[in-house]
Amino acid sequence: MTMLDALARALRDLFDLRVLWVVVWPMLAALLLWLALGVTFWGTFSGWIEQGLGALGIQTWLADLEPRWIAHALQALLHLMLFVPLVMLTALVITALFGMPALIRVVAERDNPQLERKNGGSFVGSVWSAIVAIVLFIALWVVTLPLWLIGVGVIVPFVAAAYLNQRLFRYDALAEHASADEMAALFKSERGGWWGLGLLTGLLQFVPLLNLLAPVVAALAFIHFGLARLARQRSLNGPKRNVA
Repeated sequence: MTMLDALARALRDLFDLRVLWVVVWPMLAALLLWLALGVTFWGTFSGWIEQGLGALGIQTWLADLEPRWIAHALQALLHLMLFVPLVMLTALVITALFGMPALIRVVAERDNPQLERKNGGSFVGSVWSAIVAIVLFIALWVVTLPLWLIGVGVIVPFVAAAYLNQRLFRYDALAEHASADEMAALFKSERGGWWGLGLLTGLLQFVPLLNLLAPVVAALAFIHFGLARLARQRSLNGPKRNVA
């Protein structure tokens, strides 16, 4: 299965009622979480943003900007630009940790009913994979901040989204069906496919309205791709014979 085929099947599966529920609740949970945090810690968050803008010299420019409503509007826009990625990131993590079992059942029943489950992954492994993904995602943003000064920073969001998606979803896509050895082999042999699919699904996060579906589309696409590659790997390896 190609990356585009996996993405097309993911879009098809969106019309399943079981999938539509997973589309709604992680995004709603993430939105409510950050709204609650934003209201509770508004002063703290605003202070952090002002410190960051001050370090970049932007806060001084905003303070001198006239009329004042333009400065206030720009500050509100900056808050929104930080709020939306936080909601998206949280929805992705919630989908990966808690929405994947339902999505795996949909894909397995429809396209891979005969694929044996070897349960090589675990919830602890899923949580660890999510933690590593988030930490390195943030580190990638911080380390590449100087690139924004020379204009190359425009590629950072796409590379970061590609990394986050492939790291966040590949483990969970295979955890129920593959053995630990099969997972390790597929992570290595299909590295280009995981990254390519991460980039394709990451692009959806930058399209208004479609980004509301991005977490589930990404999850479904990785499940389709992972299970298809697992089935192919098993067919190539063939049944193992017991040696007396």
